[in-house]
Order: sequence, then C-alpha cells, then structure tokens
Amino acid sequence: MTVLLDPQARRLIDMLALQSGGAASLSIAQRRAAFAGLMRLGGLGPQIRKVEDAAASPAIRIYWPQSETAVALVFFHGGGLVAGGLDTHDALCRTLAAVSSCAIFAVDYRLAPENPFPAALEDARTALQWTFDNADRYGIARIGIGGDSAGGTLAAVTAAQWNAREARKLAFQFLLCPILDFAGQTPSRRAFQSPILDQATLDHDAALYTAGRVAAADPRVSPLRATEFAHLPPTFLHTAQCDPLRDEGAAYAEKLKAAGVEVYHTCHPAMPHLFYALGGIIPYAEKAVPGVGAELAAWFARS
Repeated sequence: MTVLLDPQARRLIDMLALQSGGAASLSIAQRRAAFAGLMRLGGLGPQIRKVEDAAASPAIRIYWPQSETAVALVFFHGGGLVAGGLDTHDALCRTLAAVSSCAIFAVDYRLAPENPFPAALEDARTALQWTFDNADRYGIARIGIGGDSAGGTLAAVTAAQWNAREARKLAFQFLLCPILDFAGQTPSRRAFQSPILDQATLDHDAALYTAGRVAAADPRVSPLRATEFAHLPPTFLHTAQCDPLRDEGAAYAEKLKAAGVEVYHTCHPAMPHLFYALGGIIPYAEKAVPGVGAELAAWFARS
C-alpha cells in the first residue's frame, strides 16, 4: 500500500530539496545554521508562566506551565547529536510545558564532533542527577525523561542505565520520533528519504558522534539493541508514518511490551520526521502536539 505524505509536509520537503544537497554535505557550521532555520519555521511557542535558566552544568532551562505542577520532564533536544540547542527547541519546550502541565527541564548537552561519545551521554546523566538532587527545591515529586530524534536516543539510553542502577526511579519516558538504532537498516529507512532526514545524514551523524570510539550498534548508541528492557519506566512513544525512523520506533515499542513495560505508542499518519516542531507550516502538528501533551497530563492525573 502506498503511503501518502501530508500535502503541507510535501511542499516543505520539496522546498528544502531545492535549497540543499542534504545535511551530510554541509559543514558543521552550515548544518547547525540550517537546522536552526528549519526549527524557526515552526513559529513561536505559547506564553507560559515562567522560563528560567538553572544554575546547573550542563545548562538547564526550565519551562513552567501556567498551573502548579509536581512533575518534571528532563528533555534532550534533537539535531543528530551535532546540531540544535536550547534556542532551537524553545518553542517546542514552551508548547510541551503548556499542553502537558509538567515542567520541562531542557538540557544543553555537548555536541559532536567537538565533543564525541560519551560526552553527550555523560551530560544527560549529570543533568538527570542534578534534577533529582534539586527536586525538593523545585517542588518536584515525579521525574521523567524524554527527547526528540537524537535527543530521544540520549533519553532512552539514560533511562535504561538509570532505572537499572538507581534506587530513585524515573516515573516515565517520553520520546518523539527517536533514533533508536543508528546501525539500523529497515524498510522505512529505505522508503522515506528526504531533506529533513535521510540515511546519509544518519550515517554521517553517527560517525561524528562515535568518532571511532564505539560501534554504532553499541546499545549506548543504539538503545534498540539492548538486551534488557524490563526496568524501563512507562513509555510514551510517538512515531511518524513517513519517517525513516518509524520501523525502529515500532520495534522498540514491541520490545518494551514484551518485557512487561507500560507503553503508549502513537504513529502519526502521513507525517514526516520532525513534524511535531513544525506546527507553523503543518496544520496537523498544531492539533497533534496538544494531543500528545493531553495524553501525558491524563496519565499524570490517574497514575
């Protein structure tokens, strides 16, 4: 069966195809600028109660929703582990705080190639530890972890390591179109190549991040390839039907379910990778992201 891409998303992809030869062909500076430009197309996020920069290292920016909350989501931005930052994901973090009614603790982890593996993973662990250590100060009772795209990679690896070793467990995991197998070769990777994300970019980013220090198939890089999943927290996983990463997301959901983990998996029809950050030009995303947040808020209320 032929899968049809959303018309607005198709127009965006066609426009990007005219402007670029693909992210893998760009210098690091060009790649970061291009990614920042793409994220700006999503527009500005909503007004929320407060945004503050915490006295933490790595830097953490906290987004507080309008209502009081005792739930925090430690969030890692996407960008292939070589691009992105607090500013590129400001609108998305504002939106997530507003629609989920939880505080978003956004982490500014180190990027490759200047800081290859395991720098980003170390920063993810340090940021999570800092959040647990300062939970009482911020009135936080439950802490979850999440991220989008490559930020989802960091979240999934860190969640697995944390809940396997620590007495204080993560309450939940939240993943938006995550990269779960940098070494993967799936039908969706072959079917949905685009200027937003293609195999050449995935391979290029993996090479920059791993820098020959670790194999792309290592579970610390590709969490789908882990052998133990039972200790993971309840997981909210969102994939996109026209995303190269769709199949590995579905496989991850099945592995968690088989291990007895509570999983809520939504595959968004006709959507490409990164749709959730492009609500300014993809009308579906304007409705989908509030739904994503409402799902989290409803789970917080009943769990």
